[in-house]
Amino acid sequence: MSATSAPFGMRPAFHPSGLDRAQALAGGIPSAYNTAILKGQPVKYVASGGVIAPVTGTEAFVGAFDGVEWTDTTGRRRVSNYWPANTSYITGSCVAYFYNDQNIVYEIQADGSVAQTAIGNEANFTTANLAAGSTTTGLSQCTLSASLVGNSTQGQMRIVDLAPYAGNAWGDAYTIVRAVVAYGQMFGAFTAFA
Repeated sequence: MSATSAPFGMRPAFHPSGLDRAQALAGGIPSAYNTAILKGQPVKYVASGGVIAPVTGTEAFVGAFDGVEWTDTTGRRRVSNYWPANTSYITGSCVAYFYNDQNIVYEIQADGSVAQTAIGNEANFTTANLAAGSTTTGLSQCTLSASLVGNSTQGQMRIVDLAPYAGNAWGDAYTIVRAVVAYGQMFGAFTAFA
C-alpha cells in the first residue's frame, strides 16, 4: 500500500472522544468562488466574511474539507464531496462541511519515506500537491512532506503514529502516517485569519 504514491488527502482516523464530526458552516463558500475545494484538502478561515478557502502554502489552517451542498441557480439542490470552481448558487443556500477540531487524528500519505523517529516531529504539506486531486471523484491528493521541519520550527502537522494498514510500515517509500493539526487557526498562539 505505501510502496505506491496514492494520496487521498487528510482523512479523519479518529477523535479521542469518539466524535469526529464535521462542522456545517452556512454560507461557508462564496457564490461563484473560483477555486475547487476537494474532500480531504486542508482549509483555512479567511478574514473576508467568515468563509473558508483552501490552504495555499505553509500557513495556519483549521482542518480538512468534507463536502458542500447548495441550491443552484435553476433551483436544484446539489450535494457534493467537493466544491466545483466558479459555481453560482441561490443566496443563503450554501452549507460547507469541514473538520475543525484540534483533537482529530488524521491519516495522510507522505510524499516519501518517513521513519518511526518522526513521531512527535512536525512537517508541512507538500506545496506542489496542495491543490492536486480529481474533480471526477472529488478527492484531494494532498500529501505531507517527508522532510520534517525539525524540533525548533513550526510545522503544519505533528506526526503521532503510523496508519495501521497491511503493507504500510515505517520507512516505506510513501508512508501513511497519523498526524494532528500543529499550526491551527483556532488554538495556541493567536494567528490572524488569512
